[in-house]
Amino acid sequence: MPSLVDTAMAGFFVIFVQIKMIIVMIKSNFKEWTFDKIDDAFGTRQVFKNQSLSDWMAHEYECSDYEKKYLFQLQKTLLLGGDDWNEVELENKFISPLIVFTEIDNEKFSYFLERELTATIGEYELYGRVDGMIATGFRNPRKPLFCLNEYKRQTDPDGNPQAQALIAMLAAQHLNNSNQIVFGSYIVGKFWHFMVMEGNEYCISKSYKADDEEILDIYRILKGLKHRIEQLTM
Repeated sequence: MPSLVDTAMAGFFVIFVQIKMIIVMIKSNFKEWTFDKIDDAFGTRQVFKNQSLSDWMAHEYECSDYEKKYLFQLQKTLLLGGDDWNEVELENKFISPLIVFTEIDNEKFSYFLERELTATIGEYELYGRVDGMIATGFRNPRKPLFCLNEYKRQTDPDGNPQAQALIAMLAAQHLNNSNQIVFGSYIVGKFWHFMVMEGNEYCISKSYKADDEEILDIYRILKGLKHRIEQLTM
């Protein structure tokens, strides 16, 4: 039988290991990450061709006259004052009205704004506020499927727009306990990029300009996003 000393030493070792585990956990805000840091810490890698992204960008949708009228009215507002808007104004006056116009909200999934997202992956406790998120649920987000980050400028004192979108997508993937595809987007002023993450690979689309005819492409792609999320939540 183990002696009292052996038992005490075993108990001490367990406590020591638990304390050590607590000490080495690294709390990290989404704003602190870059692509290189994400790749090094989590083994992700960027690819430049992805069939899921290509299929999404090629989604077919023909806007009605009513939809075109609404989109170009939104665009007129963007052209009028967008260069001088702050991020809250850009989000509230243009981005959210455009996304909500796709009729994204229903009882299965909805578009949420400024929600906190946290996930523990390996030694990192990731946390941050996501500008926009499409997730299952209609009162509160449950399973995040799309993460959006928007910035007023390409270079921002609060972090890297591409990397913040990606780290939020990685957190969403982990929370979903799945390598299932996660969608994303980052918006810098008038420029929209779309992203997918499958397994440990991520891919980014070309940019789409919201201040010209490509606003119709942005809307078409958002309609495609809704279609893909419907398939994931069937």
